Amino acid sequence: MQDLGNAINESLSDSERIAEAIGEIKRAGYDVFLVLEATIGFNKRDASTADASDDDTTDEEQEVATTGKVRFTTQDQRFLKALRIAVEDEASS
Repeated sequence: MQDLGNAINESLSDSERIAEAIGEIKRAGYDVFLVLEATIGFNKRDASTADASDDDTTDEEQEVATTGKVRFTTQDQRFLKALRIAVEDEASS
């Protein structure tokens, strides 16, 4: 996790585009500070998930594409709630 944080920080620090944008803001007479917040989650995969192929589309994803229905995990629901996005329950639709 620490390596991932360092990689993100280095990417931002090395970005010419970000440096140029900050330079423009400074030339316009402003002090600049950049605060980014990232939420990174980890879930341990079970053996069946770890052994599954890395195909772009799983059978379940194909079903979602054809039926138009999406199943949200508890983690999905928490994430959407944190973004203040309401999702109707299947029972209430």
